[in-house]
Amino acid sequence: MKTHDYRDLINLFENCFKDSYHTILVKGDSEPIYIPKKEDGGYHQLVFAHGFFASALHETAHWCVAGDERRQIEDFGYWYKPDGRTPEEQHVFESVEVKPQALEWMFSVAAGIRFRVSADNVTGGMAASNNFKQRVYAQVQFYLENGLPARASQFLQALLNFYQPSGTQLTLDLFLIDTI
Repeated sequence: MKTHDYRDLINLFENCFKDSYHTILVKGDSEPIYIPKKEDGGYHQLVFAHGFFASALHETAHWCVAGDERRQIEDFGYWYKPDGRTPEEQHVFESVEVKPQALEWMFSVAAGIRFRVSADNVTGGMAASNNFKQRVYAQVQFYLENGLPARASQFLQALLNFYQPSGTQLTLDLFLIDTI
């Protein structure tokens, strides 16, 4: 079994997307952020938090969901209110997190690590709702039945090739809702 070193994710991401999308995955020292490249060159930077493996997978999932226009805007132009959201704000948060968290779950299974759905609202006193978990699970099922977005498919295959070179394929039985 391979270890789970964030540097491997950086290399996998770079091999998949550095040349074709001019985007690199970067270990950050604080909160995650997406920084589009400046007009004078360089790379778009997908910054994940503190070298956390799961944060790198989560931010990659957001990047895989973001369309061309969103990838030209800092943090993809998404609304985000930090920890301490009201129930209404939490509902908005969960509605935009279904697809990224479904992809993160798939990436986590491919890499052989545990996934936990995140409400990202500890001080607000709210864990991920059962409805949110069901929606994330349903999205995984949809992706397995209908296919992934192209970039997500490419990264998922890179993870499978690196962490499970025996040819493991993702099937719904690998996703147990009571574990998230």
